[in-house]
Amino acid sequence: MERRRLGRIGHETSVLVYGAAALGEVTQEVADASLAQALAAGVNHLDTAASYGQAESRMGPTVAKVRDRVFLATKSTQRRAEDAWRELERSLELLHTDHIDLWQVHAVCDLPELDKVFAPGGALEAFVRARDEGVVGWIGITGHTEQAPVVHAEALRRFDFDSVLTPMNYHLYTADAEFRTNFDTLYELIGERDVALRTIKATARRPWAGEHRLATWYEPFTEPEDIRAAISWVLGTFPAIAGLPTAGETTLLGKAIEAEADRMDVTEASDHLARATDYTTIFV
Repeated sequence: MERRRLGRIGHETSVLVYGAAALGEVTQEVADASLAQALAAGVNHLDTAASYGQAESRMGPTVAKVRDRVFLATKSTQRRAEDAWRELERSLELLHTDHIDLWQVHAVCDLPELDKVFAPGGALEAFVRARDEGVVGWIGITGHTEQAPVVHAEALRRFDFDSVLTPMNYHLYTADAEFRTNFDTLYELIGERDVALRTIKATARRPWAGEHRLATWYEPFTEPEDIRAAISWVLGTFPAIAGLPTAGETTLLGKAIEAEADRMDVTEASDHLARATDYTTIFV
């Protein structure tokens, strides 16, 4: 599996990052098998969150065995310092580790939410404390929606975050001129600062229509060629994107691994995705 430098963090990360949202509601046996599949394929970067149901607990047994061989990231949605600190302590316990490589302020999707993070007594104080005390190596920020690039660029202007996790896929970038402009601004800023960039929702297709048949909150691409095109387009278009967290559904992991191993060139991927039906934003 290809590896890319994770910005100033320096970790040579697998371009597929294990998206542990997939483990929120699965059995321990399913979690163990899914993580083993990812590790065997060369994934060396695990990304989870305290808000992902049982994910941290399900990851713990595997993390304990491979901690020195993986880059471990988790997230907090808490906005007050004391609450974020308590959540970090719980994450450490559940993940069977004494340190987190990357701790991320999670789901910062608009400027009022960003203001909460930076307020006196806000979550950022806990993040800085954790880094200063050596419990956390690096600090990041994440978010969804079309406004995420604007919010994350502003976050970088206010604080020197080490990592950004923001949405990107073919439809968002090619069908929404405002999003494209805002993402390009963020991408340039990240390059200037040598910030680690990972992007989410590469294989998101549309909002669910009817019954949810998979664990994802959006309907993802499920056909192998669609997944191959979606992953190929993001990784081929943006060389500074270090990694793509896999979709929050264990049954799609193998298809993502196969897609990364046999990527299309960007033109072929673009042509394929341009023909996709019912392909739209998931942020409604």
